[in-house]
Amino acid sequence: MEDYVYIIDFLPQGRADVPQHRREPVAYGVGENQFTLLELIPKPGVSLIPGDRVYIGKDLAQRDLVEKVKGRVNYEEVSSGGHGELPYILGQIVKEHEQRFVKFYNEAPAISTRFHALELLPGLGKKTMTALIDERRKKVFESFQDIHDRVPSVHHPEKLIANRIELELTDPKQKYHIFARPPVTETGPHGPHGHGPPRRHH
Repeated sequence: MEDYVYIIDFLPQGRADVPQHRREPVAYGVGENQFTLLELIPKPGVSLIPGDRVYIGKDLAQRDLVEKVKGRVNYEEVSSGGHGELPYILGQIVKEHEQRFVKFYNEAPAISTRFHALELLPGLGKKTMTALIDERRKKVFESFQDIHDRVPSVHHPEKLIANRIELELTDPKQKYHIFARPPVTETGPHGPHGHGPPRRHH
């Protein structure tokens, strides 16, 4: 369950694919914790802006902007405006939770004898992976800047994380979900047999 979402789109006139007499304002958001994509119904008169951090947790008294969490959606169900904003919002979340993702660089494990979780970051190859592991053995990384300073081939550590999260949200064929929840399926979020891909929580 997400307590906070970041708004990625707000449709004050509702969704175009809904009959006009049933339309109501709707917003799309991405969860702060597990990057869950959600469809939300704002409270009457509320206007939301992409990038807004909004509470949607169990304490209804704190829910001053959202009337109802309509449910999880997959990437293809999100509005085109939401598609456009998502990369920027993911970058914002990663920067605002820097220590959480620096911890991933410090603690990411080997997945098998031939493959390491760090290699799941788009564009990060074995040479850079080895350099990261060598450096973190000497001393844990303290910040994104520290990672770049000590392993210069990692130009923007935060962008690698954000790109990986975006890939997990947009590509349903991804085998590993290390940051985002697996996509929703017709028989549930863990596939037809109730077993999802291996994931680690950070």
